[in-house]
Amino acid sequence: MGTWGTGPFDNDTAADFANALDEAEPEDREALIRGVLVRTIDATGYLADAEEAVAAAALIAAQCPGGGPVDMSYGPETPMPVFPSDLGALADEALARIVNDEDGLASNWVDSQDWKQWRAILTRLRAVLAPPPPAITLFNVQS
Repeated sequence: MGTWGTGPFDNDTAADFANALDEAEPEDREALIRGVLVRTIDATGYLADAEEAVAAAALIAAQCPGGGPVDMSYGPETPMPVFPSDLGALADEALARIVNDEDGLASNWVDSQDWKQWRAILTRLRAVLAPPPPAITLFNVQS
């Protein structure tokens, strides 16, 4: 496995996915991203598209309020289209599958500090993609 860092594009598979996005026609990029997310959500057994799904989720999160920019060293060099809002929920669902797959990507980390950093990145992406609903005050109690 060619993983050199904990970022969404810090592995060979995700870097190849970034290249595929760069080579795709602009109108086809959303379909590529949607495809890896849906395949990850629908997968049974091994999550073959997990690394691409993490990268896709990072690209979607970058367009959400509170989302940070994607490290473009290994990410796509071409601008991404504005993604429809439903992709955020798909990305969050795909990340939930990846985080809970103990035999998948999570099992590949040798250094526990790297695993913790990678897990924190996924948690941060999920918080941006599916923020908790705002608190609603039901009662205004005054003393």
